[in-house]
Amino acid sequence: MTTLQRSLRLRDAVAIGVASMLGAGVFAAFGPAASSAGEALLVALVLAGLVAFANATSSAQLAAQFPTAGGTYVYGREQVGPWTGFVAGWGFVVGKTASCAAMALTVASYALPADWVRPGAVAVVWLLVGTNLLGITRTARAAMLLAGLALAAITAAIVHGWGARGGGAAVWGPPTDAGWYGVLQAAGLLFFAFAGYARIATLGEEVERPRRTIPRAITLALALVLVVYAVVGVTLLSVLGAPRLAGATQPLLLLVDGSPVLGAIVVVGAVAAASGALLSLLAGISRTGLAMAREGDLPLALAAIHPSRRVPHRLDLALGAVLTVVVLVLDLRGAIGFSSFGVLVYYLVANVSAARQASPHRLYPRALQWLGIVLCLVLLATLPPVAVAGGLLVIGLGVGVRALRLRHGRRDRLGRPTTRSQDGGDRLP
Repeated sequence: MTTLQRSLRLRDAVAIGVASMLGAGVFAAFGPAASSAGEALLVALVLAGLVAFANATSSAQLAAQFPTAGGTYVYGREQVGPWTGFVAGWGFVVGKTASCAAMALTVASYALPADWVRPGAVAVVWLLVGTNLLGITRTARAAMLLAGLALAAITAAIVHGWGARGGGAAVWGPPTDAGWYGVLQAAGLLFFAFAGYARIATLGEEVERPRRTIPRAITLALALVLVVYAVVGVTLLSVLGAPRLAGATQPLLLLVDGSPVLGAIVVVGAVAAASGALLSLLAGISRTGLAMAREGDLPLALAAIHPSRRVPHRLDLALGAVLTVVVLVLDLRGAIGFSSFGVLVYYLVANVSAARQASPHRLYPRALQWLGIVLCLVLLATLPPVAVAGGLLVIGLGVGVRALRLRHGRRDRLGRPTTRSQDGGDRLP
């Protein structure tokens, strides 16, 4: 078996996209973002949403032309070149691995005492890796259930916050002492919360009627989540105020402070949301890794597909092993910043690739893609310096390893020597 099975319908794809975005971001990213932007948090949210919209339309347009596993890794290779595709794919795999760590830590921090957070995060990772190994339709059903639980908890927290605590704090005002740099930095952190819509494109090889379904699913999922995030942002600012929100690691719990029942509901919702995002992320990373392994940018042994479950089982298991190490050493804020860097690089390549598409394949104005390019570059430049330095280092290491491999050659899975092709890939001599 070398191909995946097309079994995802529109509602399945939308569920995976919504579950991807209603994850650790809505329960954890608003605090760090408020610390950077202050009362200008909603400006940062609008900027993050604008970047997400530009990137989502680029992903939808590209997925309609290239409905295969791998997402922007494939688009970059096809539209720009193998090196560009590699940078996008490597940035996605590394950045989203950090996202997985952040979401696993979020699940454990809501559900377990502090001393058990990291071991609990490891257990969550392997539980969801096991779910993905059962097949993509099981993943979609689980994502739908978890997204529903998350929405119910968010709704309960918002209703209680307005009803019992009331609003009154400023929801719109000047930024912190960091000024507009802080607003842009907050937008970069909040973008982490929006980035799940690309999971639909990454799973393009498993979607029915992909040229019609993928663009519709991406835009529908993003629109739904934009509304939810706007309501959550306004509520948190009005009820808690920017100073208190800035220091909160679990802001939605503060909305129901004093109600044990609602507090338990929010905890269940946070666990469900982050678990749903983690579940779909694991699937997205393994499909991008599958595309990279097929092209030789990851070990060819990882390109195997399970004969009955039709999933890249070796990649799923390898990803679980890597995440076990990552969640034991990475903190939540560091994971969010590092993830944002890798994902912004990924979408920068997506926008460049979409801007190069010919007229027969275009669904949106080219100006929208150029807007996405500019905004991705701006947000990259304003991320925390540690996140930028770490991201550049890891991408540089990946580029260096690929360059060495291409320079010295390698052998294929049968042990035959390969040589470099003109496009920078490998071929048999």
